[in-house]
Amino acid sequence: MAASGKPLQPIIVKRVKKGGHGAHGGAWKIAYADFVTAMMAFFLLMWLLGSTTEGDRKGIADYFNQPLKVMLFGGPGSGGATSILDGGGDDLTKSVGEVASGEVEQKVRELGAQLARAEAIRQDKQRIATLRDKIENIININPQLAEYKNQIRLEMVQDGLNIQIVDDQNRAMFDTGSALVKPYMRDILRAIAQALAEVDNRISLSGHTDATPYGSGERAYSNWELSADRANASRRELVAAGLPEGKLARVVGMADKQLLLPDQPFDPRNRRISILVLTREAEERMSKSLEAAPVVDDAQDVPAAVQGQGKPAAPPPGAAARQSVPLN
Repeated sequence: MAASGKPLQPIIVKRVKKGGHGAHGGAWKIAYADFVTAMMAFFLLMWLLGSTTEGDRKGIADYFNQPLKVMLFGGPGSGGATSILDGGGDDLTKSVGEVASGEVEQKVRELGAQLARAEAIRQDKQRIATLRDKIENIININPQLAEYKNQIRLEMVQDGLNIQIVDDQNRAMFDTGSALVKPYMRDILRAIAQALAEVDNRISLSGHTDATPYGSGERAYSNWELSADRANASRRELVAAGLPEGKLARVVGMADKQLLLPDQPFDPRNRRISILVLTREAEERMSKSLEAAPVVDDAQDVPAAVQGQGKPAAPPPGAAARQSVPLN
């Protein structure tokens, strides 16, 4: 008790403890923002789907599903923008949205056909190269044929394998001026025929002479007839040895029009038999060239006034002076 007689008041000291605010659960804000974003994307997607055509939607689907197909087959489309890898689909600016039905499938078939053709050509060339090696081996292991190795030339050309049997000054393939086959030539032809019989490719057979004119003259029996007869004589030997007749695509006589040594037209090596084993591509090209040849109608060359009559029309004035004179 104080001196004044009043009781003493207790002194109360309030101490405020300072610290950070407690957690208020703010994570819901982030979740809400994600929800709003997702809803906005959803409604945007719904709006896009509702405002585009079926073709546009197919183009968008192709863009993501088949980018490689459109890149390989080309054509404009939604994936046609400049990029490292062109996307699929069609041009979304079009009213219908995509290419005509079946166009992609058609291109797939065309590509498949091209790949199959390329593979067939590769196998064909490989088969012909194998044939060349086989014929070389036959010549090397056969003592009879090895003696004439220098007269047998094998070379790969654009149209296939060209097998040339060339003449020699001291070893002729045929009797002089005739198509009678020498015995050694027969052995060579029959050995080649056995190898050719094992491949499906057809052959072109041609006879060649040098530039020496035939003794009987051009109006009787010339180098044309001689080269053709020698080619046919070689054909008979090949067939007799087992080569199917159907494998012969053509047999021709070339006379001296394709000299082996153009700068030496009288060299005996120009006298030769050429057996060309055709690639399928060369055979097709040969067939197409023959099929494409125009057909001439003889009636078109006859004057209209003469057609259907038994005697020719009188020649126009001066025609007799232009008639050719037979050569002796």
